[in-house]
Amino acid sequence: MDEDKISESESTIAIERSIQAELLLLLGQRPSHGYELIQRLNEADFKSGEADAATVYRNLRRMDKDGLIKSHWEVGESGPGRRLYKLTPQGESSLKLWAQYIVQQRALLEKFLQAYFQLEESLSGNEDGVN
Repeated sequence: MDEDKISESESTIAIERSIQAELLLLLGQRPSHGYELIQRLNEADFKSGEADAATVYRNLRRMDKDGLIKSHWEVGESGPGRRLYKLTPQGESSLKLWAQYIVQQRALLEKFLQAYFQLEESLSGNEDGVN
């Protein structure tokens, strides 16, 4: 996908919806039940803080409705049935878009940090009496 498509989609991708990208990534790795997804999110190196179960299930329902994932009930011999979630081709495309968006944001953040460190260096030079 080219940068124009990423820019067009930026307005629809809010950073607070990054949980969607995280769930898509985990489901791309393997189909999972909701409880397992919450556990995997909490153990993931890319996630800070605990995943809220209500937020996870709300996003799973939305993603299922939007066609990004598919789910079906699995009934085991013991215990209640559980919903199994898996990534769809549309979900794979969305995950790729998320990855491209994150790469773009990382590049912008790196530029910001580079400019900040240059400023910090010049300010520390001014404190030493150097202009």
